[in-house]
Amino acid sequence: MGKNFRDTLNERMKDPAFLAEWNAQEPERQIMRAIAEGREEKDMTQKQLAEITGITQADISRLESGTANPSLRTLKRLAAGMGMALKVEFVPIQP
Repeated sequence: MGKNFRDTLNERMKDPAFLAEWNAQEPERQIMRAIAEGREEKDMTQKQLAEITGITQADISRLESGTANPSLRTLKRLAAGMGMALKVEFVPIQP
């Protein structure tokens, strides 16, 4: 039986270089999750969100999969389209 994603990820996390890169990409993963989860919370499809915001469904798909990097303006449009406000915060780095 092969390893699942979680097992493989846990194994890779033992590599300091991989862990450092994983941690560096956390903000991008948070954005991906926020878009997808916010849309799902509102029971919206990508197509519906695209129609409301004027952002193409293909672009929304790329944002949710992490293959595109949204501007602050795009994030504001997405939030508004979901009836939400965008909140950005700086937090202390945990040792």
